[in-house]
Amino acid sequence: MKDLELKYGCNPNQKPSRIYVNDGRELPVRVLCGKPGYINFMDALNGWQLVSDLKRATSLPSAASFKHVSPAGAACGIPLDETLKKIYFVDDLGDLSPLACAYARARGADRMSSFGDFISLSDICDEDTARIIRREVSDGVIAPGYTDAALAILRQKKNGNYNIIEIDPDYRPDPMERKDVFGITFEQGRNDLLIDESLLSNVVTKNKTIPDEAKRDLVISLITLKYTQSNSVAYAKGGQAIGIGAGQQSRVHCVRLAGSKADNWLLRQCPKVLELPFAEGIKRADRDNAIDVYIGSESEDVLRDGAWQKVFRVRPDAFTEEEKRAWLDRQEGVSLGSDAFFPFSDNIERARKSGVRYIAEPGGSVRDDAVIECCDQYGMAMAFTGIRLFHH
Repeated sequence: MKDLELKYGCNPNQKPSRIYVNDGRELPVRVLCGKPGYINFMDALNGWQLVSDLKRATSLPSAASFKHVSPAGAACGIPLDETLKKIYFVDDLGDLSPLACAYARARGADRMSSFGDFISLSDICDEDTARIIRREVSDGVIAPGYTDAALAILRQKKNGNYNIIEIDPDYRPDPMERKDVFGITFEQGRNDLLIDESLLSNVVTKNKTIPDEAKRDLVISLITLKYTQSNSVAYAKGGQAIGIGAGQQSRVHCVRLAGSKADNWLLRQCPKVLELPFAEGIKRADRDNAIDVYIGSESEDVLRDGAWQKVFRVRPDAFTEEEKRAWLDRQEGVSLGSDAFFPFSDNIERARKSGVRYIAEPGGSVRDDAVIECCDQYGMAMAFTGIRLFHH
């Protein structure tokens, strides 16, 4: 098949719409179920590139959760400890395959943003991964293949209308890419930059030590940023992105946005949150919203006005700002990648509050010295990669 007609473009009034390969080749994708749309394919194809890069860099099965052409989460298939199983709500599924662990991490990092996601998988989707996907609200999945058991599970979603896309893993696009804006065609070479640990060799801070796990996390953050709408930064820890800030005009706003998501990920592991007394039968989305509110600054108001009765068996104690700060102050070893240089040290000050110890950014600002000095003040290690990762 050389082209595929879509229902409409970004919005229902944008017709006609289709996808095809410019050079007239066969499409590298096959729809096995459902009717994916324009935005679905944008998410799927960006996500596929991200997980392919992650797999190439780490040799681990990888997964991404995409929303509106930016990742909400990205991760490698590293086993989950008991705490992570609980905060990702997979503790009832037993031992999981590496690919399933990757998607549990990608989906679970920012469950609010991942609601209704499009999933990208680097490897053939197995039954364990399909079991996780089945229970989540999602628009579809792209993978290089599916086991018979996995496909049977996924075909049951959305009354048989769940979007399932198979992609040819050997497909290689034209080295030039094009995009039309207002009738004018933009052309550029594809960003086929290989991101690996070699980009982290220029450590410019007094602290020169970046452990192997932190290097892996910095690589994950940079690959994630390669497919995130700019400006963007990504916090990473334990083989996954834990907070992604996309599409902000100010870099410090990216750092704040992504930092707040990283804080939520860290706070969800606090015993006070793990032990919340949820009501029986609460829906997954309602539970996720309740956790977000409980962690947020509005929690005391919600607990005071009686709204808690809809989601909790008994009224939990408020999670005070002092308790949250005390828990976050215990966190360390977080990595932070940036798609462009940090122009001011306020970015470092904010990152420190979320346990950041290791940083990778291009460098090249007239204020690099001030940023390095701030990192040195807190004993952070920062590498200048020398490469920018804007994505538009």
